[in-house]
Amino acid sequence: MYLLIPAAGLGRRMGSDRNKLLLTVRSQPIIAWTLKAAEAAQSISWIGIISQPTDWDDLKAILADLKLNKPVELIPGGATRQESVYNGLQALPEAAEQVLIHDGARCLATPDLLNACAEAIRHCPGLIAAIPVKDTIKVVDENGIIQSTPDRSQLWAAQTPQGFDVNLLRQCHAEGVRQGWEVTDDAALFEKCGIEVQIVEGEETNLKVTTPQDLAIAEFILKSRE
Repeated sequence: MYLLIPAAGLGRRMGSDRNKLLLTVRSQPIIAWTLKAAEAAQSISWIGIISQPTDWDDLKAILADLKLNKPVELIPGGATRQESVYNGLQALPEAAEQVLIHDGARCLATPDLLNACAEAIRHCPGLIAAIPVKDTIKVVDENGIIQSTPDRSQLWAAQTPQGFDVNLLRQCHAEGVRQGWEVTDDAALFEKCGIEVQIVEGEETNLKVTTPQDLAIAEFILKSRE
């Protein structure tokens, strides 16, 4: 299975002026933990890291330190996550029929979750890891007034990995460019194109490290796994 890791963003919400994935948790860069999970997942055979070329020297140093056994390719990122994934799709080896896309900032995903998504994508056109929403969610207007309360039993919080048929995802990205769609994940492109996306149950600990508080939580979770 082919894995693309979007890793092109800055850490503005982290209060950092550099790529947050180069920040350390338990003495290793965030992206290193993501890569170690991919290395340990038996289903993953190839890894593409989509990042800005200004980060490549740092990433090459991290890769040299990790000494991964799987081939890793560095792919130029775009101005948005959507553009970055589009670039990643163009860089996939010709043999790729399905692909997993996993945010570099979700450094706590386990190899088991990657393997489960890799297996499931062989049997459907698209999927996302997600977990049931525990909180009651409110839809609010621009004045802060509650408009509605969706049925919580139908709400899931999206995570990554997300998995897709490569040709279908390329077609959806091309349509997104034509239509000028701006989406925050690839599943939304499938939805807009009317293609079914399946849920694979994710992991409560599979949080996206975005803020300093998230870093502290990730530190605690990684320590508890030792």
